[in-house]
Amino acid sequence: MKVPTPAYRCALTRLQPDPRPDPEQIKREGWRDQQILVISPDDARLDWVERELLRRIGDRLYGPKERRHG
Repeated sequence: MKVPTPAYRCALTRLQPDPRPDPEQIKREGWRDQQILVISPDDARLDWVERELLRRIGDRLYGPKERRHG
């Protein structure tokens, strides 16, 4: 008679959040709690002026986006 071996779960599994948190909620809490702002210049909620402002700030602080040559 074959007895199936039990599947053991890692002890760390219980420490992982379930389900995975919503990225927008994390961004919202980061702004409200610590004044950290995470925005993609491609966010559809922004108009052209806002996207351009973000791009310029990002370029000034971190340098322009590297372009890939194909």
